[in-house]
Amino acid sequence: MANAAVNKFVEICNYLQDPIHVARFQNFCGVKGTFPEKRTQPDSGQPDPDCPGLRQRVHQSSDEDVGNGDPSLAQVNGNQEEDKARPAGPKAAETVRAPLRRNSLTGDMGQEFLIQNKFLFYLFTFGTELGNEMFFIVFFPFLFWNIDALVSRRLIVVWAWNLFVGQSTKDMIRWSRPASPPVVKVEVFYNSEYSMPSTHAMTGTAIPFCLFMLTYGRWEYTFLFGFSVALSWSLLVCVSRIYMGMHSVLEVITGFLYSLLVLAFFQLTLEKIDNYYMANHYAPLVIVLSHVSLGLVAFSLDSWSTSRGDTAQALGTGAGTALASHVNYQLGLLQDPPLSSLPLTLPPITTGLVLRSVLRFVIGVAVLLATRMTMKAVTIPFLCRLFGLPPDDVRRARQQMKVELPYRYIVYSVVGFICVSFVPVLFWILNLA
Repeated sequence: MANAAVNKFVEICNYLQDPIHVARFQNFCGVKGTFPEKRTQPDSGQPDPDCPGLRQRVHQSSDEDVGNGDPSLAQVNGNQEEDKARPAGPKAAETVRAPLRRNSLTGDMGQEFLIQNKFLFYLFTFGTELGNEMFFIVFFPFLFWNIDALVSRRLIVVWAWNLFVGQSTKDMIRWSRPASPPVVKVEVFYNSEYSMPSTHAMTGTAIPFCLFMLTYGRWEYTFLFGFSVALSWSLLVCVSRIYMGMHSVLEVITGFLYSLLVLAFFQLTLEKIDNYYMANHYAPLVIVLSHVSLGLVAFSLDSWSTSRGDTAQALGTGAGTALASHVNYQLGLLQDPPLSSLPLTLPPITTGLVLRSVLRFVIGVAVLLATRMTMKAVTIPFLCRLFGLPPDDVRRARQQMKVELPYRYIVYSVVGFICVSFVPVLFWILNLA
């Protein structure tokens, strides 16, 4: 009985992991590949020696059995006979595109593809950006400066730990990306990383549902509205990763469920962690040691990849914001509203309110960008000289842990500290608080 249930579970997992489901979904959404009709050379499955850490899926099947022998796949995501016989009219509606960003490890631009449904392309491009680090670098400061500082700093705690758990699990499981063909790589930036679980699905689920968890009852809105927004945000990010050809259905479902498990842990501990970071005298030491230790663990799991840098960036940001929150609390600069004012309500949307919010955001982001640029310009050459590395090849230097880990930590911990501690004081000086 138990063995039968396990075998059935494994069978379902294998079915959901099959890349053909990704290819079919892309085909349904109007994404067409420009694959050659036959591959001239089989994939050896060996990593490129010039690209340390590059992961490639080993194709054990021949060209004829891509997709497990399903005859319908002869026309999925490729330029097959149906495409050749198609009248000129529909072709005019297609848009030839290339992936938006180069591969983060190899610099490869990827292969061009055809887009037949521009609305879905832009929708899922937006959805995948909702799970990218760059979105959170903009989203967290805006939330902190303009809406609710407490919610923002607690979200950053969840984001940093969630990303660490997800990326570390990837480097332990070591599953490669869905095979192409049949999958079309609409995005190639993360293509050289491992893929199980989807960390986009994890952050795209953890952040909206944690936002809902933190604000429901604290702000006035209905349960249905908050839950619908969180679920829609999460589903858009999750489905976008299948559309982009970056994850199988199984990897996205696993990321979604994994993030719920992380949220269940933080549901019980997040308030205690936040209070400890602010009030305990040993908090600065614990913050630095815990975040640096997690970064060392992440960097020891596998060879260099952008996933390790992203993890260190998130942990550095988390350490900087936690230290700044401790300083704000000790100096009496904490911006949290008193409990007697809860639940909070949105003020009337006036021109003055919008202008002040926009000014705060623009000035704050300018300060953060200037801080990041300055710290980056100083830190990388310093670390290269410290470890005897050529400073003219930054890309190669950053592939070494002794450069990348302290670089990410120093730069983004300072950025996080400036965001939470210095920028609000600047707003007060400029009468924008």
